[in-house]
Amino acid sequence: MKSVTVVIVNYNYERFLCEAIDSALAAARVHGRVVVIDDGSTDRSREIIEGYGERIVPVFKENQGQCSVYNLGLALADTEYVLFLDADDVLYPDALEAALGAFDSGDFVKVQFRLDVIGVDGSPTGAQVPGSTPPGECASLLRRGWLYPSPPASGNVYRVSALRLVFPIPLSKGHPKAADFFAIYGVALTGAICSLDVALGGYRIHVKAQDKLAASAGLGALSMGNYVSVTEVEHSFPWRWATLREMVSTRLGEDLPSRFIDFSYEKNRLCVRLYDATTSERWRYLMFDSRRYLHALLWNPFWRPSKKLAALGLTLMCLIPSRQLNKYALRYIANPMARHDAVARG
Repeated sequence: MKSVTVVIVNYNYERFLCEAIDSALAAARVHGRVVVIDDGSTDRSREIIEGYGERIVPVFKENQGQCSVYNLGLALADTEYVLFLDADDVLYPDALEAALGAFDSGDFVKVQFRLDVIGVDGSPTGAQVPGSTPPGECASLLRRGWLYPSPPASGNVYRVSALRLVFPIPLSKGHPKAADFFAIYGVALTGAICSLDVALGGYRIHVKAQDKLAASAGLGALSMGNYVSVTEVEHSFPWRWATLREMVSTRLGEDLPSRFIDFSYEKNRLCVRLYDATTSERWRYLMFDSRRYLHALLWNPFWRPSKKLAALGLTLMCLIPSRQLNKYALRYIANPMARHDAVARG
């Protein structure tokens, strides 16, 4: 019988850790085992992990960042498949069974599924990630620089042998996070991807993280994920792509383009620059500096025309001489959660 190693990636997430472990044990009750790797936590994580006894495989290591945990987790995986579950997320009980069934239906190197976006208390927000479904063959688009739509870490099950063709991830003290980026896009160059259009887990948005964002230059409303600041995306993505190019060149003998194309990245750059800008600054940027953003929007191979037109309409609203309308439009462009929040308030 096919089996999966669920590697729980933990660093100081004591308040969510039990929920993550319990969900992994429920999902892996027939199809695998649960390994919990603690990356040098300073909270009560160790006590919680040890409390599960022999039901899990505990691993305690010094703090080296998320990429080091992925490298170790893959090395420890003795099953055909592996899933890296962030300790603040959850799996639904039938997640692994559904993923293994998808692997049986074709020669795939990764099966991905949607994640419900949940609040700090685990309640659903009404949003899901990713917002689009990629084609089965993502490699050809990736070789042209397009980053295909994928859920965050917890929504991906990998074929171990395929992931080992690309790993390990080079460690960087300045960029210890985003290990899932290298797994998600690196493995796509080794074979076909299967996307399940059903939510099989929960991606948690932290109230604490959102509070930090709100204090960051008034840009908190622009972020959906758990970033310390919205500028983290812009600073980290070029490094991620350059590192992925090096990994792929060294281990697969392929040369990726020098520049990547990703609407999520481009909308982040646009929104950060326009959120508090004057009307004349917004016009200047959209007229002369938005080429990459418009290319990522209008030529997006994963979006329907109606979605492109809606995003373009919101973008053009930024030309209206009203800061209130500008911020309203940018919040909707940057953060799909804003739409669900607006519905909830109504």
